[in-house]
Amino acid sequence: MSLFDLSGKVAVITGSTKGIGKAIAFRMAEHGAKVVVSSRKADVCGEVAAEINAAHGGGGEVAVPIPCNISYKEQLQNLVDQTNDKWGPIDALVCNAAVNPYFGPSIDCPDDAFEKIMHCNVQSNFWLSNMVLPQMKERGDGAVIIVSSIGGLRGSTLLGTYAISKAADFQLARNIAVEYGPFGITANAIAPGLIKTDFARALWEDPDILKASTAGAPLRRIGEPDEIAGMAVLLASKAGKFLTGQGLVIDGGVTIGGN
Repeated sequence: MSLFDLSGKVAVITGSTKGIGKAIAFRMAEHGAKVVVSSRKADVCGEVAAEINAAHGGGGEVAVPIPCNISYKEQLQNLVDQTNDKWGPIDALVCNAAVNPYFGPSIDCPDDAFEKIMHCNVQSNFWLSNMVLPQMKERGDGAVIIVSSIGGLRGSTLLGTYAISKAADFQLARNIAVEYGPFGITANAIAPGLIKTDFARALWEDPDILKASTAGAPLRRIGEPDEIAGMAVLLASKAGKFLTGQGLVIDGGVTIGGN
């Protein structure tokens, strides 16, 4: 267990009130971390933090809610400041929150949708990482984990703009890895395939789309949030200390093909 032990670690996970982010928060807490549950709505953050604390079996507070809209730099800074005030320096930063307000051909993507996608999916991760990295550098330790997507590895007729943003997240992780590796800090991107979350509902709720999406996957099925959370735990723990600058694909084999 020591390889995956997160005892004494402080983890901030954006977009952690549902789906992949919620699973990461639960599993990191299960492995000993103190976690910050964060999304736009304070009441929902509070509910999820209470769930995690209840699941911990009365062993003390392991999760706190700190609401944050990643669109706003001042709210991101508040997220960092409140975490530091509550639990001290951040050991693991998980940039999971993302948006996709447009579904269709890139040529028809409105300018405001393009700007929102790039702002929330790339610039907010850039901002938040830069807010946390100095304290990691000071301690000579830390892990930055960016939840990207296999969309960043492939062209798409319907998710082109989203895919561009996720490709940029791969590069952000590589840049952080190169710049901060000498200080003991790792940075990686996780690239999920189709996972059963509300965010991806349009891609799995329709049986025809789901069948088409999984037909070429060796595992022939959709993924579950916990199957992404395990990788986040690894990357934040001793088990992941020699792993950096990578885009780790977890997609049931979709990108390697199966036909």
